[in-house]
Amino acid sequence: MEKENKKPGRSKETLAIFWKASLRHRGLALLISFAVIAASVAGIIIPLYFRDFFNIIAGVGDRRAIFAGLVTALTMIAIFKAVEWLFWRIATFAVSKFETRIMADLTEDCFAYLHKHSFSYFNNNFVGSMVRRVRSFAGAFETVADNIFWDLLPLAVSAGSILFILLRISPVLGFGVIGWLVFYLAVSFLFSRFKLKYDIQRNEAESSASALLADTITNNANVKLMNGYDREVKGFTKAIEALRSARRTSWDLGNVFEAIQGFLMSGLTVGMLFIAVNLWRQNALTVGDFVLIQSYLGNIFDKVWGLGRVIRRFYESLADASEMTEILNMPHEIRDAEGATELSVEKGRVDFKDVGFKYGDSRPILSEFNLSISPGEKVALIGPSGAGKTTVIKLLLRMHTLTQGKIEIDGQDIALVTQESLWKSISLVPQDPILFHRSLMENIRYGRPEATDEEVIEAAKAAHCHEFVTSSPQGYDTFVGERGIKLSGGERQRVAIARAILRNAPILVLDEATSSLDSESESLIQDALNGLMKNKTVIVIAHRLSTIKKMDRIIAIDGGKIVEEGSHLSLSANEGGMYRRLWELQAGGFMAE
Repeated sequence: MEKENKKPGRSKETLAIFWKASLRHRGLALLISFAVIAASVAGIIIPLYFRDFFNIIAGVGDRRAIFAGLVTALTMIAIFKAVEWLFWRIATFAVSKFETRIMADLTEDCFAYLHKHSFSYFNNNFVGSMVRRVRSFAGAFETVADNIFWDLLPLAVSAGSILFILLRISPVLGFGVIGWLVFYLAVSFLFSRFKLKYDIQRNEAESSASALLADTITNNANVKLMNGYDREVKGFTKAIEALRSARRTSWDLGNVFEAIQGFLMSGLTVGMLFIAVNLWRQNALTVGDFVLIQSYLGNIFDKVWGLGRVIRRFYESLADASEMTEILNMPHEIRDAEGATELSVEKGRVDFKDVGFKYGDSRPILSEFNLSISPGEKVALIGPSGAGKTTVIKLLLRMHTLTQGKIEIDGQDIALVTQESLWKSISLVPQDPILFHRSLMENIRYGRPEATDEEVIEAAKAAHCHEFVTSSPQGYDTFVGERGIKLSGGERQRVAIARAILRNAPILVLDEATSSLDSESESLIQDALNGLMKNKTVIVIAHRLSTIKKMDRIIAIDGGKIVEEGSHLSLSANEGGMYRRLWELQAGGFMAE
């Protein structure tokens, strides 16, 4: 597997994606922002009335007048408390709607974009790792949005309002807090940026451990049967130790910052009170002002105490999301051409014209490959492993992009038609069918979603699935397990054939479609396949030559080129030919690979 390249520089790209998603629901975002600002301002106004309250108590005069002043101050406190409560409630419900909607949108976007990546992309990446990336991406938005709405925006509003009020009371107090905030924020930002690389290392370690866990679970049978238990346990222990070390480093750095944070706050408290005492000595402050200052210091500390953690979570979330951002910013390897049209198959003629293909810088798999398949013709591809048979099929299905030449269906270049229309015109029965962890009914119907239950059952009967399906207590509602693991290989293959029968596409590709069947089942399936192949262009990949004797034409491929072609009779009579040699080996009881 290729090691993913995770870069902290993708934070801006991640934020750009989040911003674009947020614009879809800008009305809710504006409502939340207004409610948070209004609630924060109300919270800053309340201490002003507490100051009046204590100044009135500390005063000397008529108790009735003092009482009336206290009642007025308490009434205003109650009003602003109610306003603060109301706007915080509006904000919380609006955030719930806003974040859940956008998290759903982002997850859907990730799902849609991920599935557009090429077949080779999925072959080169762990399933568990990709699932984790999608989940982390949506979770990162929740964290970022929460940090903005519940931490950063209230901090900005509160700090701005408090500084304005303190500057009016005493410029010394105001500028003292400003200087402290600037220093504190600078330290928080720089420390968080420094810690980011360690957060990314932790994230990479988590991905590696998750990928290894998923890989071993998927291959649990190999682990047991190949005596790999001890090796896999040691390998996973090593991965977990790397994760533990990365987590410990990241968390210890967080503890260091919290220690610095506490020291700075203690310094501000003592320093502000020292200045306030001197101002009180000069009759520049009242008792109520002390209450106001202490209240505002508590407000600031409440907001900034978690600021370092907020910034760290902010960057950690972006680091988590950067892996998915990399996928979203990675161009799809195989895309529809600009102005691509829908493929229209009326006859089913297939032409490979001077086709060449190689994987990257490796040796050519196919070179100047030419093959024309007439409408309704049944063609078999044979040859040794690595000859290029499967590559021919993959190129027809556009699993890879040609290095040279072109492939046409009814005269239409498949590179110039939409991939969806191409796949809709071809039914594939693979050698090792993989099923969804869904019911048998759903798995068969996947070939044609609009099919009725009766049509699904008819296809199942034609593929000789109906017998084993109805023998199960749940019948067609039976769930087949992940990748169809609850079914035997032959049963999975018959389900795949039923799906192809139901799909009824004009071009049929069979890749060793009876390889997992016993002799009795194979005989039944051959009958079903004979019916399925009628009036279709058929391409069969086969190692067992007995299954292709009745093909219209047999194509022998070796080294990426056609070395001979013809009917079974003509090729079996060709002394020294590949087909004759393979036929004699198999007829003699040997299986050619």
